[in-house]
Amino acid sequence: MRDRIYITEEDSDRLRRLVTGRRAASSNEQEILDLLEQELDRAEVVKPEALPHDVISMNSDFRLKDLDSGREQRYKLVFPNQSRGDNAVSVLAPIGMAVLGYRVGDVIEWPVPKGVRRLEVLEVIYQPEARETHTV
Repeated sequence: MRDRIYITEEDSDRLRRLVTGRRAASSNEQEILDLLEQELDRAEVVKPEALPHDVISMNSDFRLKDLDSGREQRYKLVFPNQSRGDNAVSVLAPIGMAVLGYRVGDVIEWPVPKGVRRLEVLEVIYQPEARETHTV
């Protein structure tokens, strides 16, 4: 697990507005919102063109491997109000919050209701900020 995660300026701003808005609307999500806010506070905020191409950002498609079960799965990281597909995961879900800002090769240990999951980022299939001329 790395200490540093990367988030674009736009994602950081939008996620902070999400936290503020949801805090005002509901008291049921305070713990989840606190965790997301902690992740945002420790993130290195970068311009979209400076985001390494192998980082999971909002609306990225990516593959993870559960290191305990060996199962691999594809996901898309979305905002809570976005339409859900079979592989969509909200940034407010434990796995969604866990992967935000991590890179290919990172191993993430994240508490979930049934314990701790150990996940490895295998691949970023699509990242909105990626450019052909982009350098890491």
